Amino acid sequence: MTDPLIAAVLVGLGGSAGAVGRHAVGLKVEGRRSVVVVNALGSLALGALLAAPIGSGATLFGAVGFCGAFTTFSSFAVETVSTATDGEERIATEFAAANLAAALPAFLVGAALGGALA
Repeated sequence: MTDPLIAAVLVGLGGSAGAVGRHAVGLKVEGRRSVVVVNALGSLALGALLAAPIGSGATLFGAVGFCGAFTTFSSFAVETVSTATDGEERIATEFAAANLAAALPAFLVGAALGGALA
C-alpha cells in the first residue's frame, strides 16, 4: 500500500509528464487527428501498464498520472460535439468511430504486451 502523500505526488508527476507529452503530440499532429493519436497511444500504454507486474507506485505514476493526462476524453467530447453542431454530423460520427476503433484495440494490444511481461 502506497502512502497517500506519496501516491498524490506520483500521480502529479505522472500527470505533468503526460500533459507535456500530450502537448508535444499536438505540436506534431494537427487538429482532430492528434486526439485520435494520443487516445490510441495512451490506451496502448494503459493496457500494458495495467497488465504488467509493475507495482502500485508505477501504476499510480504511469497509468493514473501519465495516461490520465496524456489521453484526452475531454478533447474528444468537445471536438465531437462542436463538429456536429457545426453541421458536420458525418465527420463527427467518423471522428468518434475513429477514436474507438483506434483506442480499444490499442488497449487490448497493450494488455497483451504487458501480460507477456508477467
